[in-house]
Amino acid sequence: MSIHGVYRKKIDNLVEKYRSLIKAKETLLQLINEAEVSESVYNSNAIENSTLTLPETEKILLELEVSRNISVREVFEAKNLAKVMEYVWSHAATRTVNQEMLLFLHQMLLNSINDEFAGRFREKNEFVRVGSHIAPAPANIQILITEMLDRYDHPSQYFIDAISRFHLDFETTHPFVDGNGRIGRVLINFQLVSMGLPPIILLDKEKHDYYASFKEFQSGNTRATKALEKIVAFAFMESIHKRIAYLEGRRIVTVREYAEKRSKKLNRSWTCFTSSNSYYFCKISNKNFSITNFIGSSCLCNYINSLIQLLICNCYF
Repeated sequence: MSIHGVYRKKIDNLVEKYRSLIKAKETLLQLINEAEVSESVYNSNAIENSTLTLPETEKILLELEVSRNISVREVFEAKNLAKVMEYVWSHAATRTVNQEMLLFLHQMLLNSINDEFAGRFREKNEFVRVGSHIAPAPANIQILITEMLDRYDHPSQYFIDAISRFHLDFETTHPFVDGNGRIGRVLINFQLVSMGLPPIILLDKEKHDYYASFKEFQSGNTRATKALEKIVAFAFMESIHKRIAYLEGRRIVTVREYAEKRSKKLNRSWTCFTSSNSYYFCKISNKNFSITNFIGSSCLCNYINSLIQLLICNCYF
């Protein structure tokens, strides 16, 4: 199953616009990436059930004191993942995804966390289970990694579909004893950046749908990729919209500010604001809010953490 033609056209138009704007803007793009480090690290670790909050993650990465006792492992998980992400953003454009790169990134991720397993695939008698899914035996990992890398290197699919299929294959194989999820999400961004495209953030609030996409794929239907394709596609559109807004020098406002100035009240807690082809419902409660974006007849949900800015540009509103 591939990305629907309507959304594929939207993505292609955004990519074309993005590429037309990035010339001589490398510094700005780097600043955006750096500003997203804490949010990206927080969400990827939270998907793996880390107890760190976003503010705590920010403090750890800034070497500031945190107000509660936090395990040494969680501190290293945040710092190491940030290093891996920064490496990808800086080097992926001139590197390729291969076995050596997988092991190198994994070594960086698990350094000082679990050195025994860092930088190597699972070996004899190292079996892993995720929910009801038992990953392939260690003896099969090498061939499975080779097959998925070859499939990705010779794609017959749209890039969003190819990246999603690779991620499903990788997480189903679970080649490492530890760190598979974080490395898998890093690889999504490695693949995007290597194509000259912006990285994405998969949100912890979408974890249920994210994990459900694996369950569907692992049920035996390897063509069941649509669920993850949708998640990746809309995370990508959010990321590229944001960068286009900055590249064009558009004004940036918070969702709260936008809603207060331009919304029509539906009831006490719900606010609706519209454009020519989209309806956005914003539920605001103190510092927390969520956005649900309905386009056409499809319900496409993106949850955005509190205090994260939504960029106002023609293609959004």
